Amino acid sequence: MKDQTTMPPINGLHHFAWRCRDAEETRHFYEDLLALPLVHVIRADNVPSTGEYCPYVHIFFQMRDGSYIAFFDLGDNVKAEPSANTPAWVNHIALEVASESELKAAKTRLEQAGVEVLGVTDHHIIKSIYFFDPNGIRLELTTKVASEEEMSAAEKNAHCALATWTREKAERTHV
Repeated sequence: MKDQTTMPPINGLHHFAWRCRDAEETRHFYEDLLALPLVHVIRADNVPSTGEYCPYVHIFFQMRDGSYIAFFDLGDNVKAEPSANTPAWVNHIALEVASESELKAAKTRLEQAGVEVLGVTDHHIIKSIYFFDPNGIRLELTTKVASEEEMSAAEKNAHCALATWTREKAERTHV
């Protein structure tokens, strides 16, 4: 008999974790430059889920909505390498600011700190800037510009748009 248990609702993001080269360098970038407070540090010699011996420090920076961005420093001064089969612009973390003026202020602050920033890019429903952290992780700061009506219309069309993409992709990839 099939399990009839339904999936509990997912309330939101707790944290996104990535490897960093150096915890202090990463702390400086996220706390001093992006103003995300360092709120928790876990230091251990063994991985709790696997028992594997791998000394590490796990650092957490909190966002205003209560979610976190977190990093693992494995003590070897090595950062995560990008995937060779994926363009650098694909994998990224998008963080939201409240307005276009805040987005522009963030761009100015980052550029004054010597961070190369791409944008402001208009995606019609959001506007964004893009930059890399010291670990080579691409970050996007974004702000919503679409109305509730525009977002509602997009939601109503989402499955149809994906079905169209899936059909066209199959046509392109099957000779």
